[in-house]
Amino acid sequence: MPDIRPMAGSGALVLNASYEPLCVVSVRRAAILVLSAKAVCVCDGEGMLHSARNALPVPSVVRLTRFVRVPYRTHVGLSRRAIFARDGWRCAYCRGPAETIDHVFPRSRGGRHAWENVVAACARCNHTKGDRTPAELGWRLHTVPAAPKGAAWRVLGHRTPDPRWTDWLDLREPEAA
Repeated sequence: MPDIRPMAGSGALVLNASYEPLCVVSVRRAAILVLSAKAVCVCDGEGMLHSARNALPVPSVVRLTRFVRVPYRTHVGLSRRAIFARDGWRCAYCRGPAETIDHVFPRSRGGRHAWENVVAACARCNHTKGDRTPAELGWRLHTVPAAPKGAAWRVLGHRTPDPRWTDWLDLREPEAA
């Protein structure tokens, strides 16, 4: 039995045969895919996995050997953690550390629980705002809330990506001119 212990960043990105990102699996699952020849390792992680007879580099990115057709969801699921990740764990009103979520247009006044109406907020701003809109208080949002887009959000959700996955998830920062 291979020695597979949880490690920091103990996930592996799974790519389709066409190098399209599919999902993130545990290192154990990625190693099993590689050992059963259902996937090939594209990028190694840190460390080695050992069995009685073999040693295998920890896979960080694996590519399936056969193409898998996957019907994708058209939207990213709304959750507290995903809202905090989208807003960078910062309050949408004062840019302080976010502790809670807030509905820009209050639900008590007909506001929806949707990406376009929910932001991360600090407890102080959320309490001060109460049942009012930012316009009624003379406040403005630093960014307009919107549903996250892109393969990275569809594949990762709120997870922090491994830097080795940058080439496959289009996570590169725009270069300064």
